[in-house]
Amino acid sequence: MQNSTSREQIRIQKVIAQAGIASRRAAEKLILSGAVMLNGEIVKEMGQKMIPGKDHLSVEGRRVKISQHQKTQVYALYKPKNCITTLNDPEGRTKISDFFPRTSARLFPVGRLDYDAEGLILLTNDGDLAQQLMHPSHKVWKGYFVKVRGLVKNETLAALRQGPVIEKRKHQPVRIKILHTVNDKTWLEIFLKEGTNRQIKKMLLNLGYPVQKIKRFQVGPISLGDLQSGECRALNQEEIKQIIN
Repeated sequence: MQNSTSREQIRIQKVIAQAGIASRRAAEKLILSGAVMLNGEIVKEMGQKMIPGKDHLSVEGRRVKISQHQKTQVYALYKPKNCITTLNDPEGRTKISDFFPRTSARLFPVGRLDYDAEGLILLTNDGDLAQQLMHPSHKVWKGYFVKVRGLVKNETLAALRQGPVIEKRKHQPVRIKILHTVNDKTWLEIFLKEGTNRQIKKMLLNLGYPVQKIKRFQVGPISLGDLQSGECRALNQEEIKQIIN
């Protein structure tokens, strides 16, 4: 008789990610909130493991179905302005899940965009892929068109290219160039591979240029293309391979 302990034990965060419920980081937040249960008991330890096929896992009261053959799905979505990057909102605001495609897969957004920002965001049912794309160690460049108030001079951007300092923390170098000016406004093209909370707004405000508009047009090799606000499209297998490699 096979001993059940010989089966592979997997961290609960990874199981949640593989099931397409959330990224590993988001899974950790679910655990901390008390929303995850293992064999009928609330999970309290972040590193707790389970045996798929033997143990029973639930998230927010819903049983987690674990499939070893889940097909990775990825969609490109044009997130509208004034829309929050979350699946649920108790305040009833417009949320990104309002624009999800009709599919049986449980999709979640890869990363975030500010409420008042717009543009490209990827959706997937693959938590490991989401983690790969979000983590700065994987050096996934993300491109933005940014409008600021003021006439920006190229020499003032040198500090950002070396790596901006925001709230006493040095960030990774930024690719940035001036596109054009209109009256007292400047349009910039910015590429980040880190993208911490409100980074673009903070680093430009530190230089004296308040941000008026942010539009993300590229994530890795995937661009916004002809998508209009609120529209989405499925990535083909070749595009998915490009973002995985």
